Amino acid sequence: MKTQKQIPVTSYKASGFTEKYQNIVHSTVIPYQYSVLWDKADGAEKSHVAANFINAAKALRGEDPGDGFYGMVFQDSDAYKWLEAAAYAVADKPDENLERQADELIDLIADAQDKDGYLNTFFTIKDTEKRWTNLLEGHELYCSGHLIEAACTYYEATGKRKLLDIAVKNAECIYDRFVKQNTEGIPGHPEIELALLRLYRLTENKHFLELAKKFINERGKAPDFWAREAKKRSWSVWNSDPWGNDYRQSAKPVREQTEAVGHAVRAVYLYTGMADLAAETEDKELFAACRRLWENIVHRKMYITGGIGSTVQGEAFTVDYDLPPDTAYSETCAAIGLIFFAEKMLENEINGEYGDVMELVFYNTVLAGMQLDGKRFFYVNPLEVDIGISGKACTHSHVLPSRPKWYACACCPPNAARLIGSIGKYAYGEKGDTAYCHLFTSGKVSFSNGMKLECTTSYPYDMTIKYNISGRGKVAVRIPKWSREFSLKVNGRVTSVIPKNGYIYIDVDEKAKIELALDGTPRYVRASNKVPRLTGMTALMRGPLVYCFEGTDNDDVRSIRIDRSQKPFAGEFEPDLLGGTIQLTAKAFRAEDCDDLYSSEAEKLTPCDAVAVPYYTWGNRGENDMRVWMNTI
Repeated sequence: MKTQKQIPVTSYKASGFTEKYQNIVHSTVIPYQYSVLWDKADGAEKSHVAANFINAAKALRGEDPGDGFYGMVFQDSDAYKWLEAAAYAVADKPDENLERQADELIDLIADAQDKDGYLNTFFTIKDTEKRWTNLLEGHELYCSGHLIEAACTYYEATGKRKLLDIAVKNAECIYDRFVKQNTEGIPGHPEIELALLRLYRLTENKHFLELAKKFINERGKAPDFWAREAKKRSWSVWNSDPWGNDYRQSAKPVREQTEAVGHAVRAVYLYTGMADLAAETEDKELFAACRRLWENIVHRKMYITGGIGSTVQGEAFTVDYDLPPDTAYSETCAAIGLIFFAEKMLENEINGEYGDVMELVFYNTVLAGMQLDGKRFFYVNPLEVDIGISGKACTHSHVLPSRPKWYACACCPPNAARLIGSIGKYAYGEKGDTAYCHLFTSGKVSFSNGMKLECTTSYPYDMTIKYNISGRGKVAVRIPKWSREFSLKVNGRVTSVIPKNGYIYIDVDEKAKIELALDGTPRYVRASNKVPRLTGMTALMRGPLVYCFEGTDNDDVRSIRIDRSQKPFAGEFEPDLLGGTIQLTAKAFRAEDCDDLYSSEAEKLTPCDAVAVPYYTWGNRGENDMRVWMNTI
């Protein structure tokens, strides 16, 4: 039985810090990405997404498909993720123009759907005979997953069924092939699993639960499947190794997996589906596997910023404790997937660690993936940038010192947009008479049990969170592990409550006012000695925010040696600095450089102050050196 569930799309109205970012997404990111879909964005990579749907419709009618298909094999998913982000924006603030644009795009998608429900512009335009022959690389099921997620969201936000009907028809097409006809096959790129479970809950159609079960349960049972599939066909997209089962998390059945391996995005999408299915069906064995995989990621393979996937080779996990800061891959999509996984783990057990990781990922890697004005985006999120090496040396060519406008493989920008728009679903949950507060996001929330809540806070900078609650039931509030102490007032009275699994529980009878004060003391953080690149180094945090040191504030960042014997201190909130932030200052020494490449002379050290800004704000003041982890003295 689920321990909690997400609140509906329309149940949260943001204010404060969260509203600021949702407004950026609504006013800047979504319109810009819409122009990209239609190839109207100046200076951006060609997308051709809308044109692909138009050309697919022509092909279905037997007409000349114009200029054909352009882009990645999964190009359709950009449209679906944009639609999902647009749906969250419309749910938050009605926007007739945006809804009209979405409806027009949905009309194009409907025209590109075959009569049997099949929908994928790559195969419809290029070669219909190749459908379902390359599950290894074809991404048909991946694209269908994003279609389903967009359809569920758009229906919940607007009540309009057209996209939902398209998604149901497509899902039934897939069900017919893989369940009714019992065709062997699993998704090369997991995603549809979690989407099918969402569609099942919305429609109560058991076909979609059955299909999700099959894709999850069959994974890894036939490790030679991809090789047998490749042998049958004479074409490829990327010449992928059909025996690379670790890369696709298919070397073992899911219940036997113990270590997060392979492509990081695929991994956390799969684990999200597994955790969702475990909660939906009360599958304790499957949840135990999820817990093992969670432990492996969070305690051995996660960056301090919540980023995952440490290598550019395959955008993948490597081995335990391999977390180099300067060549970190840490894809934005992978971080978003980790938030998905954490929330589904909360549906299996209430444990504060899941909320701790959600906020760590959101306030650091996810927000860092987008420029403060919403006009540029990172795919890769390094923890160190050295001008002259990053983006230039072959080993660091993926580590860009500034955010590009767009990408040929543009999965991350629309993914960030939909996550920011939907953050209320992760911040708040419910079950029975209990309302859960997992994240400290200001705004108004309505729960299905009749309880209503308004959260007022300037978090993550002000550590005081106030709740004004009406209704009857319990409110469960997460107490972050990083907060060494906290104080609580209920209806003006200081109250002592001992957290249970990271949450405090407060009874509410008609009305209650809760005030929670967390510890905002800046703190140094060190890494385990098992992380070789970080031995003897330190990082700086305040609340959930990881801080970094940029050349803009510190000149030569590499010459700084932090003095950990002296406490760092926080400045005042500066509304005009980097969108509004607090700088931290650490006592340090600056080491004078040596004349030669190497020197036997002792370092000459001069006392100085080292100034740090939140990691999510880096790269917004021009290209300069940046470091999260600093040398110490």
